[in-house]
Parts: sequence; C-alpha cells; structure tokens
Amino acid sequence: MDASLKDQVLFITGASRGIGKAIALRAARDGACIVVAAKTAEPDPRLPGTIHGAAREIEAAGGQALPLVVDIRDESQIETAVAQAVERFGRIDVLVNNASAIHPHGTADTPLKRYDLMMDINVRGSFACIRACLPHLQKSRNAHILHLSPPLNLAANWLGAFPSYMVSKYAMTLLALGVAEEQRGAGIAANTLWPRTLIDTSALRVAAPEQSARARTPQIMADAAHWILTQKGLSVSGRSLLDEDVLRAAGMADFTGYAVQPDQALALDYFVDA
Repeated sequence: MDASLKDQVLFITGASRGIGKAIALRAARDGACIVVAAKTAEPDPRLPGTIHGAAREIEAAGGQALPLVVDIRDESQIETAVAQAVERFGRIDVLVNNASAIHPHGTADTPLKRYDLMMDINVRGSFACIRACLPHLQKSRNAHILHLSPPLNLAANWLGAFPSYMVSKYAMTLLALGVAEEQRGAGIAANTLWPRTLIDTSALRVAAPEQSARARTPQIMADAAHWILTQKGLSVSGRSLLDEDVLRAAGMADFTGYAVQPDQALALDYFVDA
C-alpha cells in the first residue's frame, strides 16, 4: 500500500472547520471519500465554516464528500450518519474523533453544565462514534481510529491547571489506547495526535486572538494525521503522538512554513512541556 488515502472512507467529526477540515482536505487531495460529520449547517458569525462549505472544498480538492449534521451527543444521529456513510460509500476505513469541547478553567470556575458538555462530547461522543463505526472498521483492510487528544502528561502543573478539561481530554486518550489493544486482533490501529504548539483556528481567534501570531496553521496537524493514517496495519498503533515528532520521524526538518508568523516565538499547546 502506498502512502495515499485514495478511495479510503474517512468519518471525521467536527470537520466543518479548523483541524478537522484540514485533515479532510489533505485526504481529499489523495482522492479520499470524506464524511463531514458536524453540527454546523448554517453559518455562525462567531465561528465561520459549515458542513456544506467544507464539502465543497473537499470536492474541489479532489475528494468526495458527504456532509451530515451530527451532534455526537445524540446516539441516534451518529448511527444514522454511519448508516448513510456506508450506503453512500460502501464502507468506513478511518474514524477521526476530532470534535471537542473546551473550558480550560479551574474547578470553581467550571459550572456543571460545562463539565457535562466536555464529558458528553469529548468522552461519551468519541466512544459512541467508535461503537457505531466499529463493525465497519473491522471489515476494512487498513482501519484506523485517530483521536485528537494529548499524551498523558502527569506533571503537577498540568494536573492542577484545569482538572475538568484535563480529565475529558486524557479520557479520550485512554479510550484510544484501550481500543488499540482491544481491537489489535481485528487489525484496527488506534492512536492519538496532539499539536506541540498552538494551532491557529477560528476557536483560538475567538478565545485568545493575541495568541494567533504564536501559532502554527492547521496544516501541520493535517500532514501528521495523513502520515499516521497511511501507515500499514498495526505498524503504528497504541501511541500518543505530537505532530512535530511525527513529521520529524517522517524526515521533515524545517517547520517554518507552518508558522503563522515565522518571526514570532511559538507558544506550546496545553499539556506540552517542551
């Protein structure tokens, strides 16, 4: 198998914008089929991007797209979307659990409503998507599950920074690592991927616009994800990876092209120390 996702079917949550869309567009350049599973069907003035706009970009890049409104908190919506994906494309080869809720605040400043949202999307939603896709992934010749979640950094500064958000993201990682072992016999690879530095997304520009200049573009995550998803069988599985480390291992040495402003010092992302 060459390093291409041509004709592979990817089910990507949160693919209407940001990192999820970048991963979709990179796969589309190979001629992949992308299920754009996200909530946004109508434009949001705060966060630009819809499933339909992403689908048009995917098709312009050379892929096929199926835009579906999916709130991954709703099991029936997930199951319907998976059934529609299989009806349209015949199978599912890759699941990218990218959709995520973020609230990086301390315990006293995290209402239960926000805690529940993070757990429902980051943890329960990821599990629900795996469960729905699993029968189809088990039939794939090169199945992959990829979670956008961090390595388990148990340094005190991260344990104490914002425990509720940490728990939700670390749970995503543990879930992927657990499934990697559970499904090893079925030949399904499962890994996690996280950016070493901040990534310049619409969400970052809303939450911390001053940090955009110290970020990299989503393309670095897309290129790293592409490398992971094109590896054969279980040659890469059960691992928590940083984007820069992946690309260095693939032979890249110069990352300046990913910087939003190359003359600015890059800011490390959450849960990354160096």
